[in-house]
Amino acid sequence: MITLEVMRISLHRKCPKRPTVVNLQCDIDHPTQTMADTLHMIHEFGGVENLRGKKVAMTWAYSPSYGKPLSVPQGVIGLMTRFGMDVVLAHPEGYEIMDEIEGVAKHNEEMYGGKFTRVESMAEAFKDADIVYPKSWAPFSAMEKRTDLYAKGDQAGIHALEQELLAQNALHKDWACTEEMMSLTRDGKALYMHCLPADITGLSCAEGEVDESVFDRYRIPLYKEASYKPYVIAAMIFLQKIKNPGAKLEELWNGTTPRWADNA
Repeated sequence: MITLEVMRISLHRKCPKRPTVVNLQCDIDHPTQTMADTLHMIHEFGGVENLRGKKVAMTWAYSPSYGKPLSVPQGVIGLMTRFGMDVVLAHPEGYEIMDEIEGVAKHNEEMYGGKFTRVESMAEAFKDADIVYPKSWAPFSAMEKRTDLYAKGDQAGIHALEQELLAQNALHKDWACTEEMMSLTRDGKALYMHCLPADITGLSCAEGEVDESVFDRYRIPLYKEASYKPYVIAAMIFLQKIKNPGAKLEELWNGTTPRWADNA
């Protein structure tokens, strides 16, 4: 089952229109997040043309929680290969993503010149990477099982599944974005990315996805990355509501109506 979070835009009663629906996240994809991620990379690397050929390490990372979705890693490999990027996926055995999404990435290799590969270790993925995106996610089969348990109201089953998955995660605590792991990246200075909130070792948890020193070094860029999402959502709504968006933006830019209050 796919659960969609949607945002419906309220319209004036005198001017009824078909509402715009934006997929904020589902089991398959997280389009607003990955578009914000891509916009962040465009700014960091000085233009969309500079993304081609950049290596992105999309890796699983240890978390002391168990239910994080696959939508971000799936969205990343599906979108960034479309920009001609070299996307490398790494995760422990049992944390596979959907086959259909790997198919999308392979299709993008042929259509857009991107590259998608799967490796067995975080270190191999981080080697000479330009961007790293270490993030935890739960096995899809486990999330299917959890959905069935919630539908049945089986609280005991849910608790047992949670303990099982926490124990499974704990087998892979070495999958963490440490200073040592970052030193493997291109010149040791890869762009660290995360959809937030991250599990930060020594800060939000005893052991987690990323070392506090790594996270702190990228704190401001991470805030910028997060800040793009509302603009992505607004742009999606704008494109649905306006027939000629380019002309409308030019009209607004050249208009005489003040766009903010003059407090002078």
